[in-house]
This record gives sequence, C-alpha cells and structure tokens, in this order.
Amino acid sequence: MNIILTEKVNNLGNLGDIVHVKPGYARNYLLPQGKAIRATKENIEIFEKERSKREEENNKSKSEAEKLSKELKDISLIILRPASETGLLYGSVSTRDISKLLKEKNHSITHKQIVLEKTIKDLGIYEVEIKLHPEVGKNIKLNVARTEEEALIQEKTGKAVVESVEENNDDSIDPKTIDEISLEKLDGDKALNETSSGNDPNDKITKKLKK
Repeated sequence: MNIILTEKVNNLGNLGDIVHVKPGYARNYLLPQGKAIRATKENIEIFEKERSKREEENNKSKSEAEKLSKELKDISLIILRPASETGLLYGSVSTRDISKLLKEKNHSITHKQIVLEKTIKDLGIYEVEIKLHPEVGKNIKLNVARTEEEALIQEKTGKAVVESVEENNDDSIDPKTIDEISLEKLDGDKALNETSSGNDPNDKITKKLKK
C-alpha cells in the first residue's frame, strides 16, 4: 500500500514522503495514529497544496519540543513501591504512573509519549525515553525504590537495594560430618534393637511395679 507520511517515521521516511508499506502496518498503526494518509491521486494533490503549511507547523512543534527537552535535562524521577527482599515489586510501574509523576512536576507529558520496552516490575535505576516530537526524544532517569533512603543508596551505587542470596554449589561433605551422622545412626539402631528385644528400660520399671 502506498501512503504519504504526515510526519517523520523512524526507518521509514520524512514528512511528505510517499512510501510503500504492508497493508496491515498502514491500517493498524500509521493511518489510525495520524502518521500517514493514503497516497491516492486526490490526497497527493491536496498534500502538495498544504505542504508548506504542514512543514511550518512541524517546525514550530519541533522547536517547542526541543525547548521542553532542555527543561527536562536534569530531571530525575523517584517512584516508591513495596517490593520483596529480592527486589520484585508487589505490582508494577507503567507509563501512566510516570506520566502522572511528570504532571505533578508541571510537565504535561501523556502516557503515549513515554516509551517502555516492558512494564517495570523490579527495583532499580531505569532510563525512560520520552517522545516529545517525531524528531525529538529525551531520556530521563527513573529510580524505583522501596523507601527514600534506599532511593538515595540506589542513586549513589546505580544498583537496586536487594538482599544478596549466596548459592552454595559445593556438594562435598566434611568427613567429620559423615562420622557424626554414622554415630547418630548407630545409636538409633541400638535403641531400636533394645526395644524390639524387650530390653527397654521402661519395661523393667513396669515389671517391678507389677511385683
């Protein structure tokens, strides 16, 4: 399917380019998102008449995005979440959570502008991408911790505060331990034999009482 890009699309083209893509990609993503229109004869003629206006609007929005990018230069977010000792969150951190936190800091960023490869489910330091414009992106630091104190530690170390679990893979057994196990087994067998043969001390006490 031939389409006209209404904005820059990574690995595809720039504003005004006519490109050929798979129908599914166009119908399910590019067209619904407003990133392209069908390259019909009529649309091509209309777009050419509006090209200069579209380019002007694009340059204006790009300039605003670059300004916002500078405002976000030194921003670092902290999100506190309960988590297990191994760092697994009791829940998760989503793009909506990040958007809400940014709005609390007077930065109007929608959750659709925030790019996460997957939902955050562990404590730690993350680099989160924000798409301010098709041609302007900004990475910010996100610190996911249990408490403010642990957030400070994670900020300094760059690592999540979790309990280290040492795995002992040594299958060898101390000879002394083997001897102790053997003696315990022998004592247990001896007691069992005495009970079976009627030599249980408790039996002797019972017999005396009967006399």
